[in-house]
Amino acid sequence: MTTTGEDHAAARGGPWWWARWRSAALDVGLALASALECAFEGVRFARDAGIPVAAGVVFGVLAGSALLVRRQWPIAVVLVSIAITPAQMGYLMGIVGLYTLAASELPRRIIGSLAGMSLVGMLIVMFVRVRQDMARGTWDLGDWFVPFAAITTAIGMTAPPLLLGLYVGARRRLMESLRERADSLERELMLLAERAEERAEWARNEERTRIAREMHDVVAHRVSLMVVHAAALQAVARKDPEKAVKNAVLVGDMGRQALTELREMLGVLRSGGGAARRGEPSVPLVAVAAAVAASRVVEEGEGPCLSELEELIGQSAAAGMVVDLSVEGDVRSYAAEIEQTAYRVVQEALTNVHKHAAGAKTHVRLAHRGSEIAMQVENEPPPEVGSASARLPSGGNGLVGMKERVAALGGVFVSGPTDAGGFRVSAVIPAVVAAV
Repeated sequence: MTTTGEDHAAARGGPWWWARWRSAALDVGLALASALECAFEGVRFARDAGIPVAAGVVFGVLAGSALLVRRQWPIAVVLVSIAITPAQMGYLMGIVGLYTLAASELPRRIIGSLAGMSLVGMLIVMFVRVRQDMARGTWDLGDWFVPFAAITTAIGMTAPPLLLGLYVGARRRLMESLRERADSLERELMLLAERAEERAEWARNEERTRIAREMHDVVAHRVSLMVVHAAALQAVARKDPEKAVKNAVLVGDMGRQALTELREMLGVLRSGGGAARRGEPSVPLVAVAAAVAASRVVEEGEGPCLSELEELIGQSAAAGMVVDLSVEGDVRSYAAEIEQTAYRVVQEALTNVHKHAAGAKTHVRLAHRGSEIAMQVENEPPPEVGSASARLPSGGNGLVGMKERVAALGGVFVSGPTDAGGFRVSAVIPAVVAAV
């Protein structure tokens, strides 16, 4: 990972304001060199000014040592170098100070102003110095040499460190920007990975719920009827052998139907296992296999439909339930998922009657309306228990599954006890008429 912000601040390991020990060592070395330079030049300054040589040396050492704080206070270093320029000392401090100032984060107007002051100061000092040397006869050149030497020396002492500092500062800011951008992209990638994992987990949970709902709806009804017929078979086995044989046949048929539907669903799920064994990603495979298993009957048109509702009610009637069916409106075909959902709602409602209100009279109503289809299953209070009941277990998932199915199609599902002591299940689903 890259290092910026708080991590960059935590990586600082140097003393005081230095980020690294090597930076501190470099500044100490530059400050010593500048102090020695200014001390050497302070001897001549003391003689020209008529002050003790020791005072000039001390002054030079103190002035040159200002380079030690160039990273913390670059403006102060440049101002000190400008101030001691008339004493003809501090050339190293001026060059390093201008470079540090230009490479800093200070506004350009401040950098330009101080650089201009340094240029003017150096120009004046060099002009006076060259003129004095020529007056003493040190150099025998024309008058044109004085401004030429002053200008070239001032520009040579000011422009290179200034331009180099501007380049280094711009490059440093670019690298910092790229580092921050890399950190930002890394954080975004981590966030996207977390969100992808959350979506994958959500998809797995959704498909598990969908598979559980399908298996519950497919198997629970037939198994419940098998238990009811088995209880009836136990009750009439000795009194009415012929009826017992009939119930046994029904139990066998329903068991075979339940096994067939279960095998179909498990077969679809198992058919996707080859890709997983080849090392392909398992999450999309599970999602696809679950979706195929859940909607296979809808896509192939093999699922239950409303035309089989009378057969479903006949199976419940054969199990001893008193149930009547009433249909309102013009009977027509709907989209496969709508007919399957309507069928499953009625099927699960009848299963719940077998489980919780065995022997209760049940009314099934189906209404074909212009823009919707409505169904209602209502049972009366169960009779007093006078014989052994089937004692069917309940997992509490039937009503939840019905509500999820209806809500997935944009419908409304309501269930609850009636004032008479029974129970009512109602559902309304927006109708999409199947193409003929």
